[in-house]
Amino acid sequence: MASSRRDSRSRNRSRRGQRQRRRPRERWSLPYTKQNWAIFGLGIVVILVGYLCLARPPVNGFYSLTLAPILLVLGYCVLIPIGLLIGGPSEKEATDQKTDNGVGV
Repeated sequence: MASSRRDSRSRNRSRRGQRQRRRPRERWSLPYTKQNWAIFGLGIVVILVGYLCLARPPVNGFYSLTLAPILLVLGYCVLIPIGLLIGGPSEKEATDQKTDNGVGV
């Protein structure tokens, strides 16, 4: 029984040595372009304006009953998702397209 424990310990040590060899970490960045950030920022601005319209004093006025909900829905349900989902080709795809001339396959 004691010898089997020693064997399993030595196997675990050898496995640990294998695990310690790690690949260098690759640098990564978010796949968003300036266009994405601009649309996302526009969505934030529209949401803030919507909340400001909602806080206007006449509770039953045009700003708080009509304009504010339209701006909030536009910001939350349209602009923010578009800013997150729209994207151009990634850097890898862009470099692949530049190097590929479309010449005979």
